[in-house]
Amino acid sequence: MQSLFINFISALNNTNDFIFKTVDLYMDSLPFAEWIIDAIKDSLHMLPFLFFIFVIIECIEYFYSDKMTQLAKYSSKTGPIAGSLLASFPQCGFSVIASTLYSKKLITKGTLIAVFLSTSDEAIPVILSYPSKMYLIVPIILTKVAIGIIAGYLIDFLLDQFKESNNEEKIDIADVDEGCCKHHIHRPRKRDLIIHPIEHTVNVFVFILVITLGLNFLIHKIGGEENLGQYFMCNSVFQPIITGIAGLIPNCAISIAITLLYIKGAIGFGSVISGLCSSAGLGLLVLLKKNTPFKDTIKIILMLLGISIFFGVLIQSIYN
Repeated sequence: MQSLFINFISALNNTNDFIFKTVDLYMDSLPFAEWIIDAIKDSLHMLPFLFFIFVIIECIEYFYSDKMTQLAKYSSKTGPIAGSLLASFPQCGFSVIASTLYSKKLITKGTLIAVFLSTSDEAIPVILSYPSKMYLIVPIILTKVAIGIIAGYLIDFLLDQFKESNNEEKIDIADVDEGCCKHHIHRPRKRDLIIHPIEHTVNVFVFILVITLGLNFLIHKIGGEENLGQYFMCNSVFQPIITGIAGLIPNCAISIAITLLYIKGAIGFGSVISGLCSSAGLGLLVLLKKNTPFKDTIKIILMLLGISIFFGVLIQSIYN
């Protein structure tokens, strides 16, 4: 199955190169600096991959979002495992759903943290759009899921949240907030199967183009990618602290930037794990909006940041 998927992505990549061959020749003829042209060409080549991936994600959200919500709610003592596994799938809505469930006290704090830690936001689609870097996906997903499960169960154990809840409140899926690009998580529409992937592809493309332009300019100034790491404290234990704090910003541009920095070799594995673990996306905004008391929300954010940095520094130290 994995081999079939890799072959499919490789075939898609070859087709992609053929389609953009004329565009590449035209771009090469433009009177711009090479680093600008390379950034535009690299970003354009990602468009078909991003659109294809987002269509697949949208189809799964359309048909299974309600089932995912109910599974998370009724998972009981298996909550951290179920939450981590569901959140590892690269979709933007599950952290929002988990925050809504937690604000209604329908899942434990450990399950919520497990979801946040395992959510990868835009990291996986971005890596998939670089066929030569697909080998990075499995280690990132497995590490984040493992951290989510360990931290989730530890939190629930320490806070004694394994007691059976008598709360039979039924969640109205309409209470769940909108996802990215303002698409409807609670009432998916058939038009979203195409419209949302197009909107999402355009938004992510713009983020990637801007970030790639910045990275290419820096690489041009410092004399190559091999020198990029020293400007981002590569292999330093302080790097996961910085990426962990940056990951708290609830915008997919952050996860894209962290992923691209890792692909370019500017940050280490521990740093990308720290940044992507703390990057819970819109889930944090929903938690800030709906959860009470506010002190509890702050505790959750601090726990998320602390766990992300701890494991990031630990992994960075082991790798060094």
